[in-house]
Amino acid sequence: MRQLISPSTGLDPLHRYNGNMAGRECYHCKQWVEEGEEHDCWTTTETALTQDLSGDLQDAWERLRGTAVSFGDQRIYASHKSVMFSRKSCYFFVRPKRKFLELCVFLGRTLKAPQVRRVDRASKSKVVHVIQIRHRDEVEAPITDWLREAYELSDGLSSNADTIRTASTPKPRPKQNKAKVARKTARKSRRR
Repeated sequence: MRQLISPSTGLDPLHRYNGNMAGRECYHCKQWVEEGEEHDCWTTTETALTQDLSGDLQDAWERLRGTAVSFGDQRIYASHKSVMFSRKSCYFFVRPKRKFLELCVFLGRTLKAPQVRRVDRASKSKVVHVIQIRHRDEVEAPITDWLREAYELSDGLSSNADTIRTASTPKPRPKQNKAKVARKTARKSRRR
């Protein structure tokens, strides 16, 4: 195989993208990465997700996070473009947007309230409620009540799902006719 070399750069076409510069542009985040520099654009942090929020949204975020922390033991971590709050399983998460915080709360029932923008079934036992928060004053009852309810239900719903899964017995498979199985096997062996 003949390799084409460009007379101007001295590089073949596959290596001409970044030319003879020391470093490269990350395919995913388009950030310039110097040669030898560590780069992991998939890893994100809570701070990185919330640092560019407006003052009102920063205040709302701090109040929301503080409210959740006051509930008790839990794990708070960043994942992709969201900050997750979980016990055994996630009970709510926040997606910071430019003009609002998108709050997704998992409950065992469907809410009918003006704050709830959208409701989707997340699983057999969980319903996700999408709420938009624009100011810290919105982080009060009934939203804080729903968060507490989700916190208290999260272990119950996840353990309930485990119980349902283990309690159910698989359906018995219908018995196959032995003669029919033997004929199928014989046909397959003749084809080979």
